Order: sequence, then structure tokens, then C-alpha cells
Amino acid sequence: MARRKKRVDHDNHDRWLISYADFVTLLFAFFVVMYSISSVNEGKYKVFSDSLSIAFTNQPKTSSDIQMLSPEEQKLRALVDRRTARLGEQQRKIQERMKKLAGNLNQVMASMVRQGQVNIVQTRRGVVLDISASALFGVGEATLQPASVGVLKQVAAVLAQEEDAIEVEGHTDDIPIATAQFPSNWELSSARASSVVRLLIDNGVPAKRLTVVGLASNQPLAPNNNPENRAKNRRVTITIVSPDVERVGAPGNGATGGAAP
Repeated sequence: MARRKKRVDHDNHDRWLISYADFVTLLFAFFVVMYSISSVNEGKYKVFSDSLSIAFTNQPKTSSDIQMLSPEEQKLRALVDRRTARLGEQQRKIQERMKKLAGNLNQVMASMVRQGQVNIVQTRRGVVLDISASALFGVGEATLQPASVGVLKQVAAVLAQEEDAIEVEGHTDDIPIATAQFPSNWELSSARASSVVRLLIDNGVPAKRLTVVGLASNQPLAPNNNPENRAKNRRVTITIVSPDVERVGAPGNGATGGAAP
């Protein structure tokens, strides 16, 4: 009996067209969706842009410009203008309050400022006090010296009247320390910051407003290449942090107190 010949199946070389067509369709749908969500309401965008221009240039639009807007755009613009004005007023009040706080701290620490032991500045973050460690502690110690306690109590009395968060940072120079109490500068800087915080709490500053940070020698004010610079780097920094609204668009940093040499 003759064997039946096997049928030879020919490969279909056009099957890739189906996958390709599906890919093109999906790609087209993707671009349609992207275009639809990227369309901008030009009227609302113009109102927002004009309001920002008024806020930063203090040049009000003329009545003819306002009349060119649709009623919906005029309503939206009025809303944006009110919010911009309210934000500007809040920023102004915070700036005035922080400036007054810096002035009060300058008064109670006037003697230390004159001696170059304290530097008080007002920055975007708030009011910053850099206090020389030599004015607060003995060498390699974290116990406040009696001469500094009285001044710090006056500082606490000023800060107790505020509501802002307070950060207290301890800083050292790069000379290692290895004692039973302080195995490294990390422990020393943390202990010094904690001593200042305990005094503030004991004199009326709520503990929930305070944060303690020990930074050792990792944030120097000057290179640790001579005794004078090392003395500048050994310090305790107290920062009275401004509310968030002040950090959004505050003016540039400005010194409000005597600068340490």
C-alpha cells in the first residue's frame, strides 16, 4: 500500500501585522488620552497669571482689562486676588513678629552680643541664635556655667511668650574627645543641647515645642584649621522656626543682631 504524503504547512509570515495593528491602536488611544487631559482652560490660566503679576508688581489692572474677562473669569480672579492678598498679609505679620522677637532677644543678650559670644540673625527659617560654647560650658563639659544661667533664663522668658517650634543644636570642633562620660563628640554635642533645653523647659517653655539635635563637628561655621575657627564652631544654636507660610515666599535673609567676629 502506498503511503499518503504528509501535507506541508506553509508558515504565515503576515501574522505580525495583527500585533502591529493592535500596538498602533493602543498608541493612538494613549495619545488621545494624553491630549485630552493636557488641555488648559485659557481663561482660568490668564486670571491666575494676572493675579500673580499684581501680587509681585503691585500694578493693578485697568477697568478695561477687567471688562474683557467673562463673568466666570472675573469671579475666579477676585477669589485669587483675595487669597493672594491674605497670604501677603500673613507673611507681613509673621515677618514683623519675628523681627520683634529678634529685637527682644538682642536686648536680653546684649552683653553677650557685644562680647562676640552670641550672634542673632533672622533668616527664611526664623530667628537663629548662635551661642559660643565657651560662654556656656567648661572645656569638655555639658553642665551650664552659673554665669550663663541668668541670661538663658531671660531668653526662656522671651521664648515662653511665643508659640513657634524651637530647635536646639549642639556643635563641636573636630578635635576628638574620649572620656567615660562622652566617648565622642556626638555625645558631647547632644548633652550640651539637652542642658540648654532642660533649662528652657524649667523656665516656662513647653517641652512639645522643643527639639534637641547633636551634630558633633559636621556643620562647622568655619574650617577647623586654627584655634579661632574651632572656637567659632563650638556652639549651641537655637532656632525659633517660622510658620510654613513665612517660608513660602519670604524676602531674603537679613541680619537683625550683632554679628560675632
